Amino acid sequence: MVQEAVFRIEDLRKSFGPIQVLDGVDLDLRAGAVTVLMGANGAGKSTLVRIVSGVYDRDAGRIMLAGKPFSPSSPADAIRAGVVTVHQNINDGVAADLDVATNLTLDRLSGKGAPLFFNPRRVRREAKAVADRMGLSIDFGARINDLSLADRQMVAIARAMAHEPKVLILDEPTSSLSSTEAERLFEVVERLRARGVAILYISHRMSDIRRLADTIVSLRDGRITGVFEGPALDYEGAVNAMLGKTMSAGHVSVQTATAPVLSAVNLKLTPASRPFSLTLGDGEVVAVTGLVGVGKSVLAETLFGARAPASGTITLDGRAFAPKTTRQAIERGVFLVAKDRGANGIVPGFNIYENISLPFLKRISNFGITNRRSERDLARSQIEGLGVVCRSERDEMHTLSGGNQQKVMVGRWLTQASRVLILDEPFQGVDISARRDIAGKLRASAAGRATLVFLTELDEAFEIADRILVMSEHTIVGEHRNADINVDTLLAEIAGQHQMVG
Repeated sequence: MVQEAVFRIEDLRKSFGPIQVLDGVDLDLRAGAVTVLMGANGAGKSTLVRIVSGVYDRDAGRIMLAGKPFSPSSPADAIRAGVVTVHQNINDGVAADLDVATNLTLDRLSGKGAPLFFNPRRVRREAKAVADRMGLSIDFGARINDLSLADRQMVAIARAMAHEPKVLILDEPTSSLSSTEAERLFEVVERLRARGVAILYISHRMSDIRRLADTIVSLRDGRITGVFEGPALDYEGAVNAMLGKTMSAGHVSVQTATAPVLSAVNLKLTPASRPFSLTLGDGEVVAVTGLVGVGKSVLAETLFGARAPASGTITLDGRAFAPKTTRQAIERGVFLVAKDRGANGIVPGFNIYENISLPFLKRISNFGITNRRSERDLARSQIEGLGVVCRSERDEMHTLSGGNQQKVMVGRWLTQASRVLILDEPFQGVDISARRDIAGKLRASAAGRATLVFLTELDEAFEIADRILVMSEHTIVGEHRNADINVDTLLAEIAGQHQMVG
């Protein structure tokens, strides 16, 4: 049964210099309810979360927890009070150099009441109890750095659950999870809801929102622009309130490739996987979809020279292509927008134009001296073309929202001509408006190269691709022109219910 507000935010305000990021936000979180917060990139969601979790101080306003003032001085202070956050940046929720067991019990090993001596058996026993509550099956001795992005996210979520929170904040928690892992998370959220935990769930994924939301709150330009609740939630109204305009459905005018650019013949990604062949053409955008863990990132890294295939041949513009390093791939015109922008993409302390020019410094330098004007001109063109929300190209990356950081990462690889542009989950953590901006830019600039986009979400593939390929068990199991697709067949292939060709 839904109860009264256990967590109340009133007239919350926060500025960074002349920029008003939060402008009088009022928000109630009720015990035993899931409140979904929707907002475009740059709307103020991350700032709101950081204030509530004790990272930032507020300029004005009041926060109440169970009827008492709540003003955490640090994340640890917020956790002790019962307000626990799983941040969108997974590395904020785990200690990357420690093993899984230590991460799951880290908060019990430090601070008040911690044991005097480290007992490995006790740590593993307690870690197993935490993992069991989450339904998490994982090697407790593995280092976090050695885990996949999805596994790291599951560890961060499990660690948060161990605190028995009164208020739980989940920021884009399913962005790196497979459908099975996401369903496991939903079950945990529902158990917490049944126990009376107030949950703030930040997401752009309509599948998540339809599954969990009791209330939807829309945030735009630092203000609440809509609150939607009741038996029949107005999803379309919530999106329109978030964007300040009506959002039309994406539509692709399907193009046919003019000439082959890259071809793979009898390619095996692993010794145990089945071989497949692949051709990418000039001017077309090809999406590769499938569940998490089926080999999409492995194929992306193979084409980019980050790993070698088990067997098979690849040609680029009719010439053999077998790069031993990513630098060799870049020199041949094969670029990759990596999946994990935090670990493989951005340099947080660099500004926008320095991040954009980073892989191409040789091309804009004379005798080792970088042409700063060229750097800034390149950055300004991408800021304008992709609609990056910032003050100027001199803004440091860590000041941008996650979606705007993602736009910068895509823009980096659009500043130079490529023959093959590979993007691994380019819409991760990006709102629907920013997603359309990025997709539109990629399609508008597609002539002169082949574009290969790896996606888990099927609706994203429909919005950007001319052709859709399906991966399962590290091989291609289906191919579809993005027109009049039999969705049932597509879903069966994604689920692994395909007919293998001998």
